[in-house]
Amino acid sequence: MNGPLIVQSDKTVLLEVEHPQAHEARAALAPFAELERAPEHIHTYRITPLALWNAKAAGHDAEQAVHVLESYSRFPVPQALLVDVAETMSRYGRVQISKSPVHGLILESAEQAILEELVRHKKIGGMLGARIDEHTVAVPPSERGRIKQELLKIGWPAEDLAGYVDGEAHPIALNQSDWQLRNYQEYATESFWEGGSGVVVLPCGAGKTIVGAAAMAKASATTLILVTNTVAGRQWRDELLRRTTLTENEIGEYSGEKKEIKPVTIATYQVVTRKTKGEYRALELFDSRDWGLVIYDEVHLLPAPVFRMTSDLQSRRRLGLTATLVREDGREGDVFSLIGPKRYDAPWKELEHAGFIATADCVEVRVDMNAEERMVYATAESRDRYRISATADAKFTAVKDIIDKHANQQILIIGGYVEQLEGIAQRLEAPLIHGKTSNAQREKLFDAFRNGTVQVLIVSKVANFSIDLPEAAVAIQLSGTFGSRQEEAQRLGRLLRPKADGGEATFYTLVTRDSIDATYALHRQRFLAEQGYAYRLLDASDL
Repeated sequence: MNGPLIVQSDKTVLLEVEHPQAHEARAALAPFAELERAPEHIHTYRITPLALWNAKAAGHDAEQAVHVLESYSRFPVPQALLVDVAETMSRYGRVQISKSPVHGLILESAEQAILEELVRHKKIGGMLGARIDEHTVAVPPSERGRIKQELLKIGWPAEDLAGYVDGEAHPIALNQSDWQLRNYQEYATESFWEGGSGVVVLPCGAGKTIVGAAAMAKASATTLILVTNTVAGRQWRDELLRRTTLTENEIGEYSGEKKEIKPVTIATYQVVTRKTKGEYRALELFDSRDWGLVIYDEVHLLPAPVFRMTSDLQSRRRLGLTATLVREDGREGDVFSLIGPKRYDAPWKELEHAGFIATADCVEVRVDMNAEERMVYATAESRDRYRISATADAKFTAVKDIIDKHANQQILIIGGYVEQLEGIAQRLEAPLIHGKTSNAQREKLFDAFRNGTVQVLIVSKVANFSIDLPEAAVAIQLSGTFGSRQEEAQRLGRLLRPKADGGEATFYTLVTRDSIDATYALHRQRFLAEQGYAYRLLDASDL
């Protein structure tokens, strides 16, 4: 036994990065284990119940998981861990929600003891209807979502077999005159459709919108699409007009600017979660049509109120689209129980090798604070230290050097501190997009960047989400949201759309030495390691 894994009894799995089998072991482990730490040589994964249940829902079984651990492990795998993996995976589906022609919605289990436990549970018991027999209890349709949430919390994740209403029919077909669904997009659509509801995980640039369009064509029904912002919504509209038989009259925008409800309606999370006199006024949007499909774009950013609204939409087909299932608020379990389990997950590196997304070179550039900044940092309150280190003046010099190095390429500069971005925009005489930039001005600048009129574009966090900029070949990241892995996924994703010249993308992260900036950078890199990317380290003087 000389594999790349060391499997430990506390459910952590160590992966030796330089081992010849490391890549295939990582791919085999990914469906049922989560990456926790990713320093240079040894990556640490943890086998969690949610990861195991996602794997089971996606069609993997305990035998496969056990085989992966035993095949790639350097030492004998602890027997107790193998038993625990098998027992944990076996818990998914032993409780089922289904439909009865006589009793309507029912919760059932072949094991009477499990049902007795649930009926007597303080929270779950109160949501259940009348007892039908020793294996079955009625479920009020309005409680379908909340019951699934609670069942997950106590370790009995339900398999929802109750089916879905078709919703109001509306003809939608793919218009594949000058393009074809890629094989993985077709497989992702089929996997979602067979499961009825769930999440498709694809890197930015791999065509998540196209998977959404293909799902809409399958449903051929009225569709509600929830997106992060108005610009993203308009990109969805443009893509649907290009890829499907839908016309402009059939697609409505429900945002801060417009309130249109049409057979296909695109609404922003912000408008949906806005309260007026203590009430969510947009609830009427969910009730306004007999929706056949609800699509959640960037499902890892779903606001908490939308979870509550989604618990009432369990009879509708629900598709979540995302580049990463990591949520910084830890609510991955709510995505699993309310949107559905992960139905398809394409490894980024596999799509890169196939030429579907651009090759990316990730570079971390280390800079130093000057003497004055160093003293301010040393004497600052802890809450101010990240801002001070992230906005070190040496980062501007590094930005200039990188721009000179990539003189003929389209460059995005991304950061979280608007004051820093404004200063750089002024010194470079380059345009800046931030939260207060109007939608019209954003679209104008994005178009100018796409057609090459603007070569360097500076963007705040507004460009983390759903912005389609295939021409971007270089990104320079100045700062992030406290080491957010989901943000790292979004920002790298801005570069991954295949380039017209087949060229490589370069993702620079500027990091200030001896500061909390460097600590957060390590945390963000976990996402890149998870996908098989490695950072090259450079000193700013070597640019």
